[in-house]
Amino acid sequence: MDSRLYASGRKGVSWVQPGGDARRSTSIVIICVEMAKCVQCGRQLPALTFGRKVCQWCVQHEAAQRGEDSPIQRVEPAPWLRRHSSSMAVTQAIFGINLAVFIAMMLAGVSMLDNPAGQDLVRWGANFGPLTVSGQWWRLLTCVFIHGGLLHIGFNMWCLWDLGRLAESVYGHWTFAVVYLITGLAASLASLIWNPVILSVGASGAIFGIAGALIASFYLGEFSLPRAAMTGMLRSVVVFVGYNLFFGAVIARTDNAAHVGGLLMGLLLGALIAKVAPAHDDFLRRIAVLLVGVLLVVGGVKWLQHSRAYLLHGQNGVVLLGQGKTDEGIAELERSVSLRPNFAAAHAALARAYVEKHNFENAAAEMQRVIVLNPQSENAYYRLGMIYLEQKLPSKAQDIFAQQLRINPSSADGHAGLAAALSDQHRDLEALEEYKRVAALDSGYPGVYYNMGVIQARLKLYDDAITSLLKQRQTADDAESENLLAAVYEAKGMKSEAEGARQKAKQFQASH
Repeated sequence: MDSRLYASGRKGVSWVQPGGDARRSTSIVIICVEMAKCVQCGRQLPALTFGRKVCQWCVQHEAAQRGEDSPIQRVEPAPWLRRHSSSMAVTQAIFGINLAVFIAMMLAGVSMLDNPAGQDLVRWGANFGPLTVSGQWWRLLTCVFIHGGLLHIGFNMWCLWDLGRLAESVYGHWTFAVVYLITGLAASLASLIWNPVILSVGASGAIFGIAGALIASFYLGEFSLPRAAMTGMLRSVVVFVGYNLFFGAVIARTDNAAHVGGLLMGLLLGALIAKVAPAHDDFLRRIAVLLVGVLLVVGGVKWLQHSRAYLLHGQNGVVLLGQGKTDEGIAELERSVSLRPNFAAAHAALARAYVEKHNFENAAAEMQRVIVLNPQSENAYYRLGMIYLEQKLPSKAQDIFAQQLRINPSSADGHAGLAAALSDQHRDLEALEEYKRVAALDSGYPGVYYNMGVIQARLKLYDDAITSLLKQRQTADDAESENLLAAVYEAKGMKSEAEGARQKAKQFQASH
């Protein structure tokens, strides 16, 4: 709006240039005639409506209540209430399915009074990105009927009972059922897109979906009810949605992405039904509207497969490796890098998997790719160096650890790796100095004093070896260290001390 002034009254608006006088601007007055409204429901009436201001809907509704009909003024029930029924059979069926699944999980030993374990939820059909995208798409639907505890299902079923009963009376049984399922799928998909590696369960996304459909219907639909009644119901549903979205954002464990996804799909379907197929018997149009929702869900799945599948296959590969399923994990990780060749994390996980299979050649190749993709990764250099040590290539390992130390000269891992590479080349004095640097950087570094003791014993620096091995005893004693200490004592002629170390080694072996 520019700097022109507006002077308004009950019957019109005066449009005045800056500095002008509104009282003198009669030549540019724009008269805004108020549109007449129905005195009963508040709907807008056609222009130039005179006499008793009652809309056609209210006239027809009054006639219908009197049982009247005539060819002059045909009485039509409101589209939303053409077959009004107090039956809530679908709501009760959905309620019953959720309750039956909950009871079955309890009978199967799943702890439902508190938060159940993640593996239990996955086993019963929770939405978990790595598994869902790897081909178990049915999880998008099954997760809608699974809940994570007594409080979770209690609150959701309370909301379902109230909103479901209202939505089923507005839309009819079969439309309500399909809207519930489509919005539940949309909620699961939104959760998967936003949080691809978390578990998601619960009916709340579908409940937000029917809430969104109700909001659209109350705002856009035609009802043979006073407008004030419709406004009150609209306000109640909007408050419900706003309240729960706010607390969903505050409570960390709430999957608000599913709530938003279900809500948006519900708003869309409700708006399309209100404008395109409001009549319950307009079967073909309603089918077409609901197919729009199905196509959107399918399109979202295809987009997810294209844009996020690499991440989810990679995550699933890591999960499988953690379960000891190395071959299956490698297959998933290979699918991940085939979809996204520059996914460094999947290459690194593949390298670890190949190490478990003792396939060091492929492991080295994967870790080399990680370094190409992320040349500043200290961990990648360290792991590659250790792979070279496994391959009995100490000189190549030495070069890699030296590169790691150029990135971070204070890396205890880098110095320990370099010491091991030098030791394998029998460059004991240089290796010993590197181990001393490790101890200076981190006195609790695993095995550092034992490795120093090994080199010192090899160099016949027995006193230094004893000192190092006694420090090892203080940090993390074990049978191997005690046996080495016994051998050093023996070389020094300290027979009683050697026997004591051997006895201690036997005690460790017996206890483990």
